[in-house]
Amino acid sequence: MLTPASLVQIDREIAKYPHDQRQSAVMSALRVAQVEKGWLSPELIEFVAQYLGMPAIAVYEVATFYNMYDTQPVGKYKITLCTNISCMLMGAPEIATYLKQRLECEFGETTGDGAFTLKEGECMGACCDAPLCTVNNHRMETGLTREKVDQLIDALKLEKN
Repeated sequence: MLTPASLVQIDREIAKYPHDQRQSAVMSALRVAQVEKGWLSPELIEFVAQYLGMPAIAVYEVATFYNMYDTQPVGKYKITLCTNISCMLMGAPEIATYLKQRLECEFGETTGDGAFTLKEGECMGACCDAPLCTVNNHRMETGLTREKVDQLIDALKLEKN
């Protein structure tokens, strides 16, 4: 269900733990699987569980507990806006309103063209640069303003084409 290259990445993560603790690599395995497939389908969660030798429900619990994992399809670009206290105090509510207007979708929704999914996120550990968001869990944009939001979305739309 995953490419050999992804399985090699997961095997590298498994090797970091004692032989009888391969399930400790579950978060890394889910990350690798999501990067390859875009989201974690029930079948993909089952595959990861079998590969790690653990119950599927245990893998599902991890996948649904952390907000960086997606158990539903998402757009090509997932924008996750931090809405914890520092970001809230520094303007996240206004940025949220503007993002929703600009993308024409609400938190938890994907734009009609399938390009963007907007999510609400927990603290991302960069409070001094609030408000902030991540793009596809790997790229952080800080000090958000309406202008920076416009620049980000415009740049991502150009990448999309």
